[in-house]
Amino acid sequence: MQNPTLYILAGLPASGKSTMATALAKHTGSTYLRIDTVEQGLRDLLDTEIMYEGYQLSHRIAAENLLMGNSVVVDSCNTINLTRDDWQQVATSSKADYINIEIVCSDPTLHRHRVETRTSPVPNLALPTWQQVHEREYHDWIHERITVDTAHITPEESFARLLTLLQETDA
Repeated sequence: MQNPTLYILAGLPASGKSTMATALAKHTGSTYLRIDTVEQGLRDLLDTEIMYEGYQLSHRIAAENLLMGNSVVVDSCNTINLTRDDWQQVATSSKADYINIEIVCSDPTLHRHRVETRTSPVPNLALPTWQQVHEREYHDWIHERITVDTAHITPEESFARLLTLLQETDA
């Protein structure tokens, strides 16, 4: 039996990350775990500011699924090395494989347009402004990853590129 895989997606808001994550979860039959949904659910229930609690809760949900043999697609910004390392530890401690996937939009004008025109499927979630996205802390990667640039191609083309890159990592 093949080990389950934790697909660790990362990228700034409006880069195309959630589009890629949902497509990947559907394609692979993996559990889809969106940090925005978990964090907003906690905010709605507890009426308090949520910092790292959403990630901690999501780690447990992901680990349970991985231990049951289910692959998991994690949809979160993961802009700092701490969160990236923590996700890898979740996979390792659950005896699962993991793949880091960075989604970027390399065209700042297009990225800004996406930020300013998108809506959220998560009820009550306040989306960040362009200034907040632009100023967000984003660490250089220290781990191997797949990178997909979604600028100037369709979501379908972006996903096809992701699948090609995933197949190349299996070779």
